[in-house]
Order: sequence, then C-alpha cells, then structure tokens
Amino acid sequence: MTNFDLKAAINIANQIVYIHAKRNLTDIERIVMEGAWERLDYDQIAAQNQYATSYISQDVAPKLWKLLSDALDEKVKKSNFKSALHRYWETHNQLESAGMAQPNQNRQKLVTLPSGQLYVDRPPIEQICCETLMQPGALIRIKAPQLMGKTRLMEYVMTQLQTQDYRTINLSFELADRRTHLTDLDRFLRWFCVNLSHELNLPNQLDEYWDEAGMGSKVSCTTYVEEYLLAQSEQPLVLCLDDVDLLFPHPEVYEDFFGLLRSWYEKARSRPIWQRLRLMISHATNVYIQLNINQSPFNVGLPVELPEFTLEQTQAFAALYELNSFTIPENQAQLTQLTQMIGGHPYLLEQALAHLKAHPETDLTAFLADAPTDAGIFSNHLREHWLVLQSHPEVAETLQAIVNATEPIALEPVKSHLLQGMGLITLVGNRVKPRCALYQQYFQAGLGGANDDAQID
Repeated sequence: MTNFDLKAAINIANQIVYIHAKRNLTDIERIVMEGAWERLDYDQIAAQNQYATSYISQDVAPKLWKLLSDALDEKVKKSNFKSALHRYWETHNQLESAGMAQPNQNRQKLVTLPSGQLYVDRPPIEQICCETLMQPGALIRIKAPQLMGKTRLMEYVMTQLQTQDYRTINLSFELADRRTHLTDLDRFLRWFCVNLSHELNLPNQLDEYWDEAGMGSKVSCTTYVEEYLLAQSEQPLVLCLDDVDLLFPHPEVYEDFFGLLRSWYEKARSRPIWQRLRLMISHATNVYIQLNINQSPFNVGLPVELPEFTLEQTQAFAALYELNSFTIPENQAQLTQLTQMIGGHPYLLEQALAHLKAHPETDLTAFLADAPTDAGIFSNHLREHWLVLQSHPEVAETLQAIVNATEPIALEPVKSHLLQGMGLITLVGNRVKPRCALYQQYFQAGLGGANDDAQID
C-alpha cells in the first residue's frame, strides 16, 4: 500500500476537491498545503513564495480549509488537515482493497501529474505497467501514434513507482542535438550517461569510467551504468526512454544503442545488479528499421499499445472541463456528435473541450462543420500533417486512396508505416481506415492539391 506522504495528501485533496467543487487545487492552494505540511507559519509560506502574508492567512488558507471541511464533512484547519486527509485516505484504501470503493463521476481517475498536465487513466494499462516494472529486469515497450498520451502514461507510472521508493529517470530523445549527438555513437552515449547522472542528481563521473580507445564506447557506457548508477542503491531504477523513434533515421547510433539495451535486458537473467534496472521505452511508429533480431529490444518484454479513449473516459475528460451537456447521461447527444468527428483521440479531445469551455456560446453544429477545414480550431494540426505529406507524395497518394474508400482497404505494412506513426489511420484486422472523420473529410478535400503541388515542385 502506498505510504501516506505529502504527495499522497495533495493527490487525495485534489480528488475530493474535484468531486466536491468540480475543479483541481490551484497552485497557491498546493503551496499552502506544502507549507502547512512542513509546519511553517503563514508568514514563512508567504515569504518563501513571494506573496503577501495577509493574502495567504486571510484569503487562500481560510478558503482552502473551508473547502476541505465541506468536502470531508468535518472541521478542517491548518493544525489537523493531515489527520483529516489521512482518515479519508485510510478509509478509501480499505474500501478499495475490499472492492467497495465508491466511484467518482464516470468511474475514472482524474490525476494532475507533477508536470501539471492532467491525466485520465485507461485501466488496466496503468496497473499492468506498474506491476510489470516491479519485476526484476522488466522491459515495457509502449507504442502509439503521435499525441496519444505515451508521455503522460510514462509520467503517471513513474509517479506511482516513486511512492514505492523506486528511483526513476525520464529521458526524451527530443532533447538530443541531432547534429551533435545523433551522428556519432561515442558522443551519443556520453550524452546519454551525463543525462542519466543528472536525472539521479549524481555528479558526472564519465572521466573515471570512460575508455573509448581501450574498452570502446558501449562497454564504457555499460560499466558506467553498472558500477556507478546501479551500484548507488539497491532500490530498483526505472529508466523511461521517450521518443526513441527519433533515433530511427540515424543507423550510426541506433544499431549499437538498441543492441546495448537488449544486452542490459539479457544481463538481468544472470547478474543480480542488472535486475535493479527496469526499462520502459516508447515510440510512435512500427519498427521497420533493419535490426538483428537477437539485438533488438523491440521483440522482447511486454508490448503495450495505447487505445483511444472510451466513451466513459471521454465523459470523464468532459467533466474536467465542466461541460455538463457532455456528461449528463440523459443529454449525451452533443458528446456523440463530437466523438463521431474526432473519435476518442486524446489530443483532439483536449483541444475541442478546452475551446468549448473557453467559448460557451459556441454552436456545436457550426463548430463541427468548421472542424475539418482551415477555419476550424484544428487547422494548425491538420496543416502540419498536410505539409509532411506534401514532402512524401507516395504516402499522400496512399492516404488519398484510404480516405476515398468506402470500406477499410488492404495495405502493405511498410506503406502504412508513416501514416500509422502520424496517427492518421487505424487498423481494422489486416486492413486500414482513416482514424476519424476529421482526417477523412480534411484530406478528401486537400490531398489532391498536395499531390499536385508536390509534382509541380
């Protein structure tokens, strides 16, 4: 069971505030809770965060304790909020263990991640990931198109494992300089190890372990991870590598690096220290690069694919934005209309719901009519895809055949590679179709022009 600490207290407070007041804790309310947890006076909390003491003591804090009092149905104040939240937490965990926990609206968890982003869970994926990464030497491969929530899932899972005192590293290859780090294996592996050290708040010790001329870069990197990073603690180390598909265009790096990851995974079978390492990697496309099957991390471990949101999850998302017409069971026609256009695509839903929240006067019929056009709110997103396709006329031609078809069509796997990674198509058995009506309608109108332009160029 998770220990009741500050993170757990804020998470519980956030959940009950959402249920009671249909909103999340504000940043300043979190600051007050953090300060009160450390037994700081209001003037200390104010000074540390550059607020006026009167604003904290006479405005934010009293309103926060009143809100928690109403939500918990007991008197809550600075001196007892820990015990009040702890009692709620214990009761909730007992009910959950007995399978009797009361659901919130829509039975979905709405979590604010440490990054500040909101996360709607897609059970049982989260539980499967957490349980898998608790196994010695585990490896998880998360595959989903762009903007489907891979990064938020990884952050959520890491947050859960941190409550079990696991060490965690989240490294995205978006941070690598493509001209400097992705063109030379030694420079890449040095960059990789420096960032691992930084994420663990450890000093850079590359000079002590690196011997490119003698041992080579791969052995130096392995030695650094084993004898320095893993040796620091007996606690498991979860290494999350995001956007690994950015390495695919760089065979001078990926061939050896992916082989290195596979070797670390294999070492866990016979070396106890390597059992501390748990790998979670994510990529947006199928892997059609040339890899030795015995050196690839993409055919071992647990594969996880992210689906679109279900109707229940979409309702939970809508509830977050207080769009009651989408959440009341008796009045879901608008939600149905919206999902018919954009499906359960997390990014598109977030964009649509945020817009409808900010512009409550919006007529949904007009909104949906404009959606697949340059007049709609998705125009920048659609235009970005259009520009990519314009530079790949063969792929654009393939997509045009897909969007113009009345039924799913058969497609060679390699031809669907880019389209799947972009999230424009979805599989139906061995056939493919447009992911949603938004893409079908937009590219039915625009792809002919894209191909013409590409030919003219």
